[in-house]
Amino acid sequence: MRKTVALRKRDDNSEIMIENSTSDESGMGAALQHIAAQISDGRCTSVRLKDGRATLSLDVSGLEVAARDAMVDRLRSAVSEAAGVAEVRIAMTAQKRTRMLIAVGSGKGGVGKSTLTANLAIALTQLGRRVGIVDADIYGPSQPRLLGKDDVKPGTDGDKLIPVMSAHGVPLLSMGQLAKPGQAIAWRGPMAGRALEQLVDAMWGDVDLLLVDLPPGTGDIQLSMLQKFKPSGAIIISTPQDLALIDAARAIDLFTQSGVPIIGMVENMAGYACPHCGEVSDPFGIGGAEKEAIAMGLSFLGRIPLDSSIRLSSDAGVPPAAQGGSLADPFRAIAARLASWLDSHEQDMAST
Repeated sequence: MRKTVALRKRDDNSEIMIENSTSDESGMGAALQHIAAQISDGRCTSVRLKDGRATLSLDVSGLEVAARDAMVDRLRSAVSEAAGVAEVRIAMTAQKRTRMLIAVGSGKGGVGKSTLTANLAIALTQLGRRVGIVDADIYGPSQPRLLGKDDVKPGTDGDKLIPVMSAHGVPLLSMGQLAKPGQAIAWRGPMAGRALEQLVDAMWGDVDLLLVDLPPGTGDIQLSMLQKFKPSGAIIISTPQDLALIDAARAIDLFTQSGVPIIGMVENMAGYACPHCGEVSDPFGIGGAEKEAIAMGLSFLGRIPLDSSIRLSSDAGVPPAAQGGSLADPFRAIAARLASWLDSHEQDMAST
């Protein structure tokens, strides 16, 4: 028996609902494919119809969970209204998205890795990049506080974590969101490595760049990352004094031995302007990281001053890059240099 296919207009005048059916299951399947492609913006790759059961293949690569579920609901609703369709099955597929990882490390604690990471992520987002943050400092996570999300736990989709979106447009994942406030995380290397794997291999949606805020040193976390999620490049941050630069050189050596390019060095806590008289002093010295970069043949990405306003805004969960003004300028300048490196790297990868 021959049947027909038509589209019924909705209240918003969109033609996506099916009335009646077609000449046979083969022809009806082709018609359903056309409709499903329209509803899914081309993500429905195939439709099979047999014995009243419509089976659709839907590519959900890069979709956030809410957007994915909404698309599935629209498809199921539309296809189920076709005459002759008694059951709708939707098989979701996803290509593993290739994301660029950039490590932010130092070799020494307390030199500003986390603050730099948070501000770079915000500044890169303002430049149009889709950036997420992995707080890989399993034992001393800081990103939830820096981004104002220390009281929000990530969701899950099956065995995958769903990153928490910050108010600044940067999603993040951190052990600080999973552990109780003040709880010591006393894990041996293998457990910490598995935790890092869960943070990186999460439901990052359309994020195409992950900044990885590394813990101090050159230990288990760094080795786990290099073995499982080799970064495309690394940024090294240091204060100007020799003690910090010694450990920064060790971090550079680790990345270099592992074949990870060093994008450049950043000098933090360089120059303190007295709030009373305005005189600038250098309690940690100045220029040490730049001299080290030149001596090692590396790029120098920029200098961040020692300013209490950076600390206050960071503790409040509103990093300087999110506020604009003079405090944001050093971070935005470094982000612009990083963006230029990323553009060149992507062009090189595309040409190989």
